[in-house]
Amino acid sequence: MPHSKDTVLTTSATAKLLGVAVSTAQLWIENGAIPSWKTPGGHRRVRLSAVRRLMEQRDGAATPAAAAAKAPSSIEFVPAPAPQYPVANDEAQRLLALDAARIVDTAPESVFDRLTWLASQVTDSPMALISLLTARRQWFKSRIGVEVTETPRDWAFCSHAILQNGLFMVEDAARDPRFQDNPLVVGEPYIRFYAAFPLLDRHNHPLGTLCILDREPRKLRDREVRSLRELAALASEEIQRRAPR
Repeated sequence: MPHSKDTVLTTSATAKLLGVAVSTAQLWIENGAIPSWKTPGGHRRVRLSAVRRLMEQRDGAATPAAAAAKAPSSIEFVPAPAPQYPVANDEAQRLLALDAARIVDTAPESVFDRLTWLASQVTDSPMALISLLTARRQWFKSRIGVEVTETPRDWAFCSHAILQNGLFMVEDAARDPRFQDNPLVVGEPYIRFYAAFPLLDRHNHPLGTLCILDREPRKLRDREVRSLRELAALASEEIQRRAPR
């Protein structure tokens, strides 16, 4: 039985308390922004404490999602029901943060193109990307040595990289069980080496990566790791500067 001081709310009661449409509250509940559970009859229920936390976050602008106080702008920013790629427990919040950053599908910008060019140069890599991960695809804000502008999320090495706090490196993708059958390994651009640092918003949500790729197995030297880390930090700062406060 729920504690008497922590009232159980229906979706409609949650919407009324938050001052949003029932459909908006339902979407927040389903994508995990508001923790919930199902009754034996299949109805979603939430605790008053969870709603109060969201209200406090919204009022204090603790997260981009709360500050925006709205549902995701498209299905791309709602977690996939059965993803074929690894996700963290806060994937719903990460996607809302990416949506709030308003950077996916924006035009190329020279400041990001300079960073990918530098990443390619300082690591002597033929390919470099600034990759952002929605629920359905990885989209490239900037790219060097890669023709396509996006790939399915299922193919994204970056899905693994954003689970790390620092460097994620694959020395030989053809020998790595996680990637050896990946279409980007067995076909163009024939990736064998991959290294990346996450790109973070101001609340430390990993929105994507700055990554380098090669068609030959290899490792990074210490100075190359540091260079890539610093360039990723600069890319993160640029994303944060453009995001609404």
